[in-house]
Amino acid sequence: MKLGGRDAARFLARPDPARPAILLHGADPTRVALKRQDLVAALIGPEGVAEMRLERLSAAEVRRDPASLADTLRARGFFGGQRAVLIEDATDATAPACAAALGDRAEGDAVLVVAAGALGSKSALRKLFEDHPAAVSIAVYDDPPSADEVGAMLRAAGIIEVAPAASAEMMALAAVLDPGDLRQTIEKIALYKIGDPMPLTPGDIAACAPAALGADIDEAVDCVADARPEDLARVLGRCAAQGVGPVALCGGVTRHFRVLHAAASDPGGAEAGVGRMRPPLFGVRRDRILRQARAWGPARLEDALAMLADTEIALRSTARAPTQASLERTLLRLAMLNRR
Repeated sequence: MKLGGRDAARFLARPDPARPAILLHGADPTRVALKRQDLVAALIGPEGVAEMRLERLSAAEVRRDPASLADTLRARGFFGGQRAVLIEDATDATAPACAAALGDRAEGDAVLVVAAGALGSKSALRKLFEDHPAAVSIAVYDDPPSADEVGAMLRAAGIIEVAPAASAEMMALAAVLDPGDLRQTIEKIALYKIGDPMPLTPGDIAACAPAALGADIDEAVDCVADARPEDLARVLGRCAAQGVGPVALCGGVTRHFRVLHAAASDPGGAEAGVGRMRPPLFGVRRDRILRQARAWGPARLEDALAMLADTEIALRSTARAPTQASLERTLLRLAMLNRR
């Protein structure tokens, strides 16, 4: 059976132990690993690893000795409770052993959890799990976490009360951070809020956000969008010192200008466009986006996006042109563009 969307999120949060096997597959190993970690923790509980109720098998071991998988699933532990057997980095070569183990499964056997990379629609492993009447197959996509997922991560970290403006800031952070970095940031916020009974605020998030992302990239974006070329060289130098690469910086500027273009191109005007954005914008961020969208207008924003697209292609190409200098030249041109 194949699960997706909210059904997949609900299942991962509260998996049904009656399901004999679960496949997680996706192109991003970090995202798959985090989903697998949450799934196993939900299956066996916080003491499952300490009580030796989790067995790990390598994909190579299962290929060499297919019978070892069925034996491990049937084994009984010293402690009571749900058991799980995990196979990581699985491929289609693992499918025959998984099929045999599922065919021999008996009540009381451990739940099989299989984590794999990107699997095509014709993958034997994916077909096995999707066609099985009781097994579950879940694709892990590269999409940013949903509002429900971010809320669940905050609650798991002990952050219950969140101000509306802080919710919007967390969603903006989730859209640009890798899943692992987002989880670490939430843990940092939870430590920052220990002993503080007040709801989470945008100030709390800003105090814990990664420095390069929370300050330097945002300041570079504002230098361009606010037509301040005289400040740009200093900010770009700080970005480089923080380890922000040209491709990441170009992507950050492009995302911001797409937001401005969406607002400026709205038939009801820039204010209506900002009001229709999801997640909604609040406070200082909303005022800044509205001001910049009005100052640029749709035509200039389209020119800016075209320049950024050409620059990103050049940065990702195999050409030997200095990438940092190419990006700085484009950003300076953009900063001057809105002064004309």
